[in-house]
Amino acid sequence: MDPLTAILIFGVIVLITHLLEGITGFGCTVLALPFAVMLLGLETAVPVLVVLAWLLSTYIVLTSRKHIQWKQFAFIAVYAGIGLPVGMILFGYLPESALKMLLGFFMIGVGVRGFIKTLHTGYAVAAGQDCRSIWMKLVLVSGGIIHGAFGSGGPFVVIYAGRALPDKSLFRVTLCMLWTILNTILMIKWTAAGDVWSPAVFKIIGISLPFLIAGTLIGDWLHHRVNERLFRLAVYGVLFLAGVAMLYGVLSPQNRVEQMDDCNQRCLEQHGGVE
Repeated sequence: MDPLTAILIFGVIVLITHLLEGITGFGCTVLALPFAVMLLGLETAVPVLVVLAWLLSTYIVLTSRKHIQWKQFAFIAVYAGIGLPVGMILFGYLPESALKMLLGFFMIGVGVRGFIKTLHTGYAVAAGQDCRSIWMKLVLVSGGIIHGAFGSGGPFVVIYAGRALPDKSLFRVTLCMLWTILNTILMIKWTAAGDVWSPAVFKIIGISLPFLIAGTLIGDWLHHRVNERLFRLAVYGVLFLAGVAMLYGVLSPQNRVEQMDDCNQRCLEQHGGVE
C-alpha cells in the first residue's frame, strides 16, 4: 500500500475511534490497534496510539475535572491494584491467546446483553445496584489481574463503572482519569527504557493530530447532546466492537498480539487504552 494512503486510512481510524471514546470515555486503543498494526507495524502503532489516547483522556480530564468521582476512582484503583501484581507475576504462565479470545467473547456478550436490555427498558442495570458487592470487587480484581498479565483489563473496569456511575459525564471523566494515569506511567517507563520512541513514532503522531482533534471535539460535542439512554447504548456498542477487535487481533496473523514485548503488552486500554 502507498505510504500516503496508509497514513490517510490511519487518520480516519484515529478520527472514528477517538470520536467514540470522546463520547463514552473508553475504547479508542483497543478498537484502533488491529488496523493500526496492519498499517504501521506493531512497534510504531502501539506508542502512537498510547500517546493519542493520553492526549484525549487528558483533555477530557482537564475540561471536566469537576465531575471526577474521586471515591469511585479510589475504589477502582485499590481493587484493580490488588490484582495487578498478581497478573504481572502470572505473565508468561497464562495462555494469552486463549484468555484473550475468552475476554473478547465476554466483551461481546456483555455488550450485546447490555445493548438489548437498554434498548428495551432504557437501562441495563439499576443505578448503583450492587456496585460494592463481592461480585463487583472480584470483577475489579480480575480486571487488575488481566491488565497486569496482558494489558487488557479495561472491560472489567467499564462493567463496574457502568453500575457505579450512572451519570454519563461522571462515568466518562472518571474512566479518563484512570487512563491518563496509566498511560502517563507507561510513557515514563518507555522514556526510561529509551527503546520505544523513534522519529517514525513522532512523525505519525504529528500527522495524526488533526484527526485526533477532530474526533475529540466531535465526540465531546456529541457526549453533551446525547441523552443517558443513547449514551448507554453507545457504551455497550463500543464494548461489543472492542470485543470484536480483540478477537480479530488474536486471530489475524498480521496482528498477533503475542508478538509484542513485555513493555508493550501492558499498555493496551480501551482503553486504552479499552481503553
